[in-house]
Amino acid sequence: MNLAAATNESLADISNTLIYSSMAVYTLAFFAHIAEWVFGSRSKVGRTAAALKQDTATVKVQVAKQGGTAVLERPTVVTRSAAGTRDVPDGPGAAGGTFKGDLWGRIAVSLTVVAFAVQAGGVVARALSVQRAPWGNMYEFSITFSTVAVGAYLILLALRKNVRWIGLMLVTTVLLDLGIATTTLYTDSDQLVPALHSYWLWIHVSTAIICGAVFYLGAVGTLLYLFRDSYENKIANGGTPGKFATSVLERLPAAKSLDTFSYRINAAVFPLWTFTIIAGAIWAGDAWGRYWGWDPKEVWSFITWVAYAAYLHARATAGWKGRKAAYLALVAFGCWLFNYYGVNIFVTGKHSYAGV
Repeated sequence: MNLAAATNESLADISNTLIYSSMAVYTLAFFAHIAEWVFGSRSKVGRTAAALKQDTATVKVQVAKQGGTAVLERPTVVTRSAAGTRDVPDGPGAAGGTFKGDLWGRIAVSLTVVAFAVQAGGVVARALSVQRAPWGNMYEFSITFSTVAVGAYLILLALRKNVRWIGLMLVTTVLLDLGIATTTLYTDSDQLVPALHSYWLWIHVSTAIICGAVFYLGAVGTLLYLFRDSYENKIANGGTPGKFATSVLERLPAAKSLDTFSYRINAAVFPLWTFTIIAGAIWAGDAWGRYWGWDPKEVWSFITWVAYAAYLHARATAGWKGRKAAYLALVAFGCWLFNYYGVNIFVTGKHSYAGV
């Protein structure tokens, strides 16, 4: 074995070690998020105060008037992002507005940052071991996908967006993704087939990974919107949600906030998904001499594009806002998942060269 081969093998071992180490830290972050939700459960007094605040229809302000004061009523501005949206304030978050809950939440985020750095190091080491872009097979795609998903989440937090409620579900999903990648999808470091030796690998696949990661965040927001919307509907109709539903769902952002978050995320990344398909077609023209050949991967990429286009169109159509549009968003993300896992594993085509 020559020196270069030994170095590459050593880097591959380092990559594997870092990926497993990140899983250990993500596990700690998972338990910290669990603690955040548990210790963030609000007392009866806190819930009563929140309910009174929610029932307040107007906000009164003191203004100076001819040497005295007058009390004016400032109308509440209501932004309706979905049909039937109620004017309900956002919940206090997973921490529940408590000091202990917030402390555990901060610990969870800190651990997530550490795990992200370790995992990113594993991806870089994998790239160095094969001396190419680290997404030539499903294993490499998976570890990079979850890295980008966590990175997008941390960027939103750095921008002071109220998204810490995603943390528990995100960390859980990342652990599942890495577990499947390391046990089922793992492939030894190797070079690519000639068709993949192109700078389009960096362009096309990297944008596909970014799109999938951001679409995932949108899907989480959509799923939680459906639960929160049902919770608000039940309360509005005089029902009494269960204790678990009350403890969890009351702390999430309002349904209208979750709906708006999901829409903005999906709308922002949709143009990039369009570019991904176009870039893939150009690469196919260079590699196979045709831009489109109805390969299963190409077909499902287009189906995913149509599904997200239908969702965005539904959002712009009055009769299809709210839950109907949310179902479309989940179907669209389901198409993306099948395009990755289903097509790669169960369907044979030109994109089957990388194995699992």
